[in-house]
Amino acid sequence: MKNNPLFSNFDGVSSKQWKQKIQADLKGADYNDTLIWKSNEGIDVRPFYHADEFDALPEISDAEATQWHICQTIFVADAKKSNEKAIDALSRGAESIKFIIPNTKINLEELLKSIDTNTTLLYFELQFLDTEYVTEILSKTSKDKVYILTDIIGQLARTGNWFKDLKTDHSIFESIVKSTNSLSVDVALYQNSGATIVQQLAYALAHVNEYFNHLDALLSTEAKKEFNIVFNVSVGTNYFFEIAKLRALRLLFSTLAEAFNFNPQCHIFATPTKRNKTLYDYNTNMLRTTTECMSAILGGANSVCNLPYDAIYHKDNEFGERISRNQLLVLKHESYFDKVNNPADGNYYVETLTEQISEKTLALFKDIESNGGFLKQLKEGTIQRKIKESATKEQEDFNANKLILLGTNKHPNPNDKMKHELELYPFVKHNPVKTLIAPIIENRLAESMEQERINNE
Repeated sequence: MKNNPLFSNFDGVSSKQWKQKIQADLKGADYNDTLIWKSNEGIDVRPFYHADEFDALPEISDAEATQWHICQTIFVADAKKSNEKAIDALSRGAESIKFIIPNTKINLEELLKSIDTNTTLLYFELQFLDTEYVTEILSKTSKDKVYILTDIIGQLARTGNWFKDLKTDHSIFESIVKSTNSLSVDVALYQNSGATIVQQLAYALAHVNEYFNHLDALLSTEAKKEFNIVFNVSVGTNYFFEIAKLRALRLLFSTLAEAFNFNPQCHIFATPTKRNKTLYDYNTNMLRTTTECMSAILGGANSVCNLPYDAIYHKDNEFGERISRNQLLVLKHESYFDKVNNPADGNYYVETLTEQISEKTLALFKDIESNGGFLKQLKEGTIQRKIKESATKEQEDFNANKLILLGTNKHPNPNDKMKHELELYPFVKHNPVKTLIAPIIENRLAESMEQERINNE
């Protein structure tokens, strides 16, 4: 572009000149107070970003066009029905399948019948630990097309308990990791519970660091080079920040992995957040998930699994799942989101956000490690307390209408009725269960307001 003779006819405009022009147009109003806003991550967001603010311009990578997969998540209650559902989804545009398997009674032969496991990317989220079951999955699938999502620390953080106990979980975990040469990290839990972007990434890094410290002497040098880490990430609605979040995650993980001589490449599985989804005016959920999926794609996710607009209150249904899949099909085949090489590269705003988020994340990660590490802070309740503080601040912004959810705390439709539409309980459930630590609880911003409306219908 710089060599285009068209641009030689125009003088360049410096960052200083732009600021002076803006200041003049403000007619006395303070530039900083009027146009600069501070995010919950403590980042000052300016009204414009300019090339002359960089000591060196960001390098444009020469990587191939984004190769992301449209994924369909299926909870497996019945192997035959789930198999039929997977085949149907694949025939309608899905390119990968994530099976959530609740127990070892699920028949894998029946579940995978007629699915080409050599070409279809498959994810298995097991809600239990069992080495033999993992071995059976591996025997029926292609090694480079399957990911077993194993995360015992994520189980502890989410439920407050190990699957069995610390010693048994680690023993089985080691066995599974040796056979799969991979593991997963549940970053989505932190986002859906109200953590800031910096917290999400710092906890993800500290989470991985616990695993690296444990596996460092257990795995061979060759195994480390081929090791795969899957980050299960939830993407929020702050469009450019979420793009920068995924980019920063790759950069930070690469640095950490190289310090342990592990494979510096990670695999990102992304899905829209539940935190901003609403019962009332539920069609706006489609708008939210569309922009969130766009952020995931532009941020470099490997697989994107959309969240149906009615997922928080309806059981799985063909219509909701078809619409959510079609949103991704439109992005891929009509908006060509798989054709442009790394479109976020070189964008001054996104590059600046990526750098600032990375720096703040690294500082928090170092603080966690200097205070005993992720598991220690989880057991002490420090992680839970910090997330709760961030969630409370975000909730206060929502309650004060500083954070807007259309149809809920802005322009609500008083004639909208939802009480008789609820197939699932859409609010936080309080089950008195004995736990080793306080679990990290996912919750939506609109819950209290929605409960009040439901009660008044």
